[in-house]
Amino acid sequence: MWWIYAILSAVFASLTAMFAKVGVSGINSNLATAIRTIVVLVLLWGIVIAKGEFKGFSLISKHSLLFLVLSGLATGFSWMFYFKALQMGPVSQVATIDKLSVAITIILAAIFFHEPISLKTALAASLIISGTVLLIA
Repeated sequence: MWWIYAILSAVFASLTAMFAKVGVSGINSNLATAIRTIVVLVLLWGIVIAKGEFKGFSLISKHSLLFLVLSGLATGFSWMFYFKALQMGPVSQVATIDKLSVAITIILAAIFFHEPISLKTALAASLIISGTVLLIA
């Protein structure tokens, strides 16, 4: 079942790129990122409140909260650079290069979480890296 959510994530990430390319035209990329962030914030807090999931907030450990904050900071920087790249470059190439994050995640997961890298996963990561290099060159 997880793969259905992953495919939906990819579809919505694609729509994000397409909508953002049009939306960032003619305005400051940081302002565009801030507007998008407000929309995400309102949407997600609305879902959490509507589903009664806020009550679990007080149960979050300091460790989890720290890493969620760090993840949020990384997301913010990722979105800022993504919107700037979209403003300056072709959406098809920016979105493709952005997916280099998949290969980077595979490597970091092996280093920090000791996740095994199968031959199939290594080949996939190598193809992503090669494709990125080919696009940039």
